[in-house]
Order: sequence, then C-alpha cells, then structure tokens
Amino acid sequence: MPNARTANAVRLEFAPDSLVQSNLSGAAFTGDWLWVAGDEACGLDRLRLLAPVGREALRFGEVRDFPLADLLDLPGTAGEEADLEGMAVADGYLWLVGSHGLKRKNAKPDRDHADNAKRLSKVALDGNRRLLACLPIEPDAKGEPCLVRQAKDGRRALRLKGDAQTNLLTRALADDPHFGPYLAIPGKDNGFDIEGLAVDGRRLLLGLRGPVLRGWSALLEVAVETRGDQLRLAPLDDSGTLIRKHFLQLDGLGVRDLHFSGDDLYILAGPTMVLNGDIRVFKWPAARPLLAANREPVRFESALTESVPLPHGRGTNRAEAICDLPPALSGGKARWLVLYDAPGADRKEGEHTVFGDLLRHD
Repeated sequence: MPNARTANAVRLEFAPDSLVQSNLSGAAFTGDWLWVAGDEACGLDRLRLLAPVGREALRFGEVRDFPLADLLDLPGTAGEEADLEGMAVADGYLWLVGSHGLKRKNAKPDRDHADNAKRLSKVALDGNRRLLACLPIEPDAKGEPCLVRQAKDGRRALRLKGDAQTNLLTRALADDPHFGPYLAIPGKDNGFDIEGLAVDGRRLLLGLRGPVLRGWSALLEVAVETRGDQLRLAPLDDSGTLIRKHFLQLDGLGVRDLHFSGDDLYILAGPTMVLNGDIRVFKWPAARPLLAANREPVRFESALTESVPLPHGRGTNRAEAICDLPPALSGGKARWLVLYDAPGADRKEGEHTVFGDLLRHD
C-alpha cells in the first residue's frame, strides 16, 4: 500500500482487460482526461478524472481502450505490440511514436544453458514498432474526448509512410554516420530506441534512449506533412534537410520522455541499457525559440539544468512518462505527472491499480 506516498500520489485504476496497466510509457492530457500508452500493447487507454477515495492527490479511472487497429491501417497485425514510447497532444491530435527498435529475446531461469544461448541470439522486429502517427481527438455525443479514424471537420488519422520493416524515418537514417549502424542493434543493447516525443507545429522532436555516443544523447528533429492518406517527411529548410540532430549532455543517460512547457523543453533521462540507475529530469531553457531559429544540421547542447532526481527501484519503478498537469488540476501551480513502468509493491494496490507521482517544477 502506498500510504507513505499519499501526499503526492496519483491513483490510476484500470480494468482487468485494459490494454495498458503496469507497463506505462507515455502520458498526455486533454482537459480532465488522461491518455496513457504502454510498451507492450497496440493501443491506448483513456482515463477519467474521479473523486479521490483516499488521501491521494488525484484519481483517474473508468478506463476506455482505443486499439490502434480501429484507428489506423497498421503495418503489422492488430495483435503485434507497437512498443509505444512517446505521446503528445497538439492542435487537436494525439501524436504517438513507437520505439522503432529491434528486440532481443532474454534468457529465462527455467531454461537450460543451450536453450538460453539460442534465445539470446534471436533478434526480431515486431511489425508495428516503427510507427509514427497522429490521431484526431473529437468529442462524442456525451462530450467525452475520443480518438477517431476521421473527424467531422475532415481531420484524419495518419501514419508515417512505411511497412512492417522500415519507414521514411529509418530510410533517411540508414546511411547516417551516427545512427545508421545502430538500427541493426536491439534497443536494450544501446541500439536505436525512440522513447520521447515533443510536437511544435509540424516539427517533431524524437528523443533517443539509445544510442548514447561517448556520453552524448540525442534528439532528432523532423518535420512532417500530409500527402494523400499518409504522413511524409518534409524538408526543414531550403537545402532539403530532412533530419537535424541535437546532441545533449545528460551525464551519459538516454532520453526517456520529452515535454514542452512554454518555451522550455524538459527531458526525462535514465539508463540506456538494462540497468538500475539514476533517473533525472533536465531542463533545456528557451529550447522552443532556439530550435525554431536554428539552421545547423548538427548541434551540441550542454547548457542544460538538472531539475529534479526521481526515485527508482531495483528492476522496478522506472520513470517512463512525464507531462504537465493542466492548470485546472494543479491548483495554479506548475506540476508534473510522472508515471512508472514496472511498478513495485509500493506503487500498486491490488491487481489493477497503480500510482504515479505529482512533482513541482519551476
């Protein structure tokens, strides 16, 4: 029971068959409604603000599932996980991105050495992992925000052109000297792994958990446009640049989530590989106007400030999602909602309730 955490605890109540429960990896708000994604599902959950039942700060529940197969023509099958890692709400859309990374089978304690050796050699790519998409948000007859394939005003659910193996982003990176070689390495091995997403108009920032190169983590900046029934990469400038690279000094940590708050960019950072270690929030002051004015294809940024360290456990309580709390829910104070993957016993109540944190920020 999270009694020691009630001063800043946020209760999330899921149903037994919810798409997302204990593997939270993304969060975003539409007013009082909370959207969450997980890295082992192919869909999203929407939770309603409810009255607290204990001494927790906030409570969300009455979950509704939104399977991606109902909203998009997926590159893989409906049952294949999308490994969703980043979310953002902007201009009437919910944006989402999958890890884009390969996965390696893990050794299991009930298998013999030879079998585990075979498992550890197997690398695969689920068909929906290389997904970058935007989904229209539209109120239903009861005024509740819903994700729809096509809105009444003409907005449509769109994904970046690609198939189960590749898309326009991975094709553009294939020959990149920094990231091309890492597309063939599983994410948990310091391979290519997208875990953060921030949106500014038609420009997107993709935060990489890996690779971290000599201690430098990276953001990829791209622009997208609608062409037909798909998203395409659009040039960022007159020279035709499709991807800008921003290397950040995060003390060797990789990006776990991104979030704009005003002009500042906040970066949730943690270990890039399967390690128990520091998880911290960094602030990039005035990042939004700087990025809008920048024309350099590659730049290095070390003028970041460390905002706050976050708690973590050993194999549990890994902070994976961060987003601003809407002013109506925060009492006028600047607060983050932080959600955790693999919640420990102190962050669970029963089988279907987990707890996140509220944190103050400047």
